[in-house]
Amino acid sequence: MSFVKNLPYEWQVGLRYTRAGKRSSRNSFISFISLISMGGIALGVCALIVILSVMNGFQKDVTGRMLSVLAHVEIFDKNGGLQDWQAQERAVMRNPAVKGAAPFSPMQAGLMHGNEALRPAFVRGVLPDQEPKVSDVERNIQAGSFMDLRPGEFGIVLGVDLARSLQAGVGDKVTMILPQGAVTPAGMVPRMRSFTVKGIFHAGHQEFDSTMAFIHLQDAQRMLRMDAPSGLRLRLDDMHRAPQVAEELKKVLPSNLEVRDWSKLNATWFAAVQTEKRMMFIILTLIIAVAGFNLVSTLVMTVTDKQPDIAILRTLGASPGSIMKIFVIQGALVGLLGTALGVLGGVLIATNIDVIVPFIENLLGVQFLSKDIYYISTVPSDMRWPDVAKIAALSVLLSFVATMYPSRWAARVKPAEALRYE
Repeated sequence: MSFVKNLPYEWQVGLRYTRAGKRSSRNSFISFISLISMGGIALGVCALIVILSVMNGFQKDVTGRMLSVLAHVEIFDKNGGLQDWQAQERAVMRNPAVKGAAPFSPMQAGLMHGNEALRPAFVRGVLPDQEPKVSDVERNIQAGSFMDLRPGEFGIVLGVDLARSLQAGVGDKVTMILPQGAVTPAGMVPRMRSFTVKGIFHAGHQEFDSTMAFIHLQDAQRMLRMDAPSGLRLRLDDMHRAPQVAEELKKVLPSNLEVRDWSKLNATWFAAVQTEKRMMFIILTLIIAVAGFNLVSTLVMTVTDKQPDIAILRTLGASPGSIMKIFVIQGALVGLLGTALGVLGGVLIATNIDVIVPFIENLLGVQFLSKDIYYISTVPSDMRWPDVAKIAALSVLLSFVATMYPSRWAARVKPAEALRYE
């Protein structure tokens, strides 16, 4: 091709060494090893992109399920109840990133129904008409109605697993027991109240479905003997901006108010996920590293086989730097082509995993994710281009590093010794 002929001779020789040889079985074998190295790099890059995309998908799915119940930002009064919560609500709503706010009062309690054992529960007092502004609980109701929570009626909405463990349904009575008790002549007596089950919700997150319950805010204040809600819960237009928005709100709210975003409320879980992703990245990078070692062996074999050619080029005036450049080009081309193929395959698989996985399940007659165990039946994927760029850059870098030793060795070949037995 005319394009190749116009390239410097180092590029022309490097391209020729990369292509499959047809004149000798040795050249064909070396080119075959180059293809194996290229395939190894492509496989490592593809696997890394797909695995990270699936892990991102799981994290995004779980985070979405968590934030269907949790708020993006929570505001508490360090001194107790938030007396002027309406004024604080107006203040936070001035921030354009805040799309909704609602008061709440959380409490730890125990729930009983009939002869069933006491179940621990995280009970949240809310206003049913304002709660949809900050959570999706109302949309996740499976039975009953969230709006049936009315002040003074002491109704309760239970998570689906909590209701199942209590063997309670809509209309049943459950007993709530608070650890804060009252002092009587007989000693400390826990605070108890009977509640009627008004609804059952399914958040899709085992922790919330098995421990969460909702009651009306006024009923919660009566149980806690408070005259104001504990704080405000906020929903933002972008949950990823929660830490930034929380810092902005701290500057405009009174100093007695504590502002916490959802990443701090679940810091342990997110730290564990990030650690798992980093470890998985390191482990899968070893696949690319192994392919890099294969590239080293390929170039060493090429240098050994091409020593007469190197000697002839040196006698014709080629410098050691030019000889080194030839084999750097050969190794870099193998790395670039392998990386490109891996990126192409990884992106195609990651973006179509919702089609590929069901096809494999139907073909093999298996189910990778049981809905009864994982609460989801499909493999989620969230491919992120910054991750793809990092993986591609790492692969090219490792391929380039793998060319250093063989190329330097080729540059040190002495023409007289290489041609002695030719």
